[in-house]
Amino acid sequence: MSRALGGAAGRTPGAAGRIPGGRRKSCRGLKLVALAALLGGWLPGELRGQDLHALVVTGIGGEARYRTAFHSSALAILDALEDRFGVPRARTLYLGERVDMAPDRMRDRSTRENVAGALRELGERSAPGDRVLVVLIGHGTASGGESRFNLPGPDPTAQEWSAKLAPLAGREVAFLNTASSSGDFIPVLAGDNRVVVAATRSGREQNETVFPRFFAQALMSDDADLDKDGEVSILELFEYTRQEVARFYQEEGRIQTEIALLEDDGDGVGSRAPGVDGEDGARAARFRLGGARALAAQQAISQDPSLRPLVERRQRLEDQVAALRARRASMSEAAYERELEELLVELALVSREIRERGGP
Repeated sequence: MSRALGGAAGRTPGAAGRIPGGRRKSCRGLKLVALAALLGGWLPGELRGQDLHALVVTGIGGEARYRTAFHSSALAILDALEDRFGVPRARTLYLGERVDMAPDRMRDRSTRENVAGALRELGERSAPGDRVLVVLIGHGTASGGESRFNLPGPDPTAQEWSAKLAPLAGREVAFLNTASSSGDFIPVLAGDNRVVVAATRSGREQNETVFPRFFAQALMSDDADLDKDGEVSILELFEYTRQEVARFYQEEGRIQTEIALLEDDGDGVGSRAPGVDGEDGARAARFRLGGARALAAQQAISQDPSLRPLVERRQRLEDQVAALRARRASMSEAAYERELEELLVELALVSREIRERGGP
């Protein structure tokens, strides 16, 4: 597990009950390690594809090469959501510059009015607690203190995008603006239950971005599962994409003109290297899309519907563990270990019952 994703909780005890750095672990800490091993390290939420909705928007290309690149990234993202993460096509929407590029996949043109309508539709078809992924792919501009995403027709500002997200209140929202000049979206869109990602750190980074290409690649590749738990989170996708963007510029011998940021604690300040134990990253780590185990769980439940309450209970427990880890810095070590042990014990018992009944 990478340090960014694992933090201190991901370290392995050394001899005589010590972790690297010489600090001795308590007996309770060693028990937690044993429980984690029993659970397989970190169990995924098994039904992510069933409560995930997505909107992918490609803006105006201006040139054929951009239009084609934006469309290719959008289709790769949509295909990965459906094929790798089990998101039903009926729960995804695609708006783009030209419907004739994919009339079987694209709902409508990506005008300001159609985008607002699509977000209202997602609000109506989803339920509080569901996850909603919004991905913008295209060109962005910034002038007069305002950043915009370029659409056919009037270009909405970051403030307008924030207002358009109102129908998604109560949902877990991951909003990714992968365009140029996207960094200024972060302080405007930051809020409760939101993960906001921008491909650039400010509106001044106006060159074409390669972030969407590598984000699509992250969704399609097993390599983005950085902690190898069978599931992929927004945090993992961001980390994989960030590293691949840096590698691209290095291999091209070019100065990197896009620095991606992630914000998920609501303070409006993004982080270049977020992590579960940092100021940003904990919510993005909990926003998991699914994976091989999620698909296996769906199959098991289709064969034995009585497994559903157990799998959903395990999913809630996993989210509680992740939320507890995010609060660790504000707790005493004893209180943290006590609460974590209680959750892990219950999680182990539920997981064992699922396995005994033939579930994953």
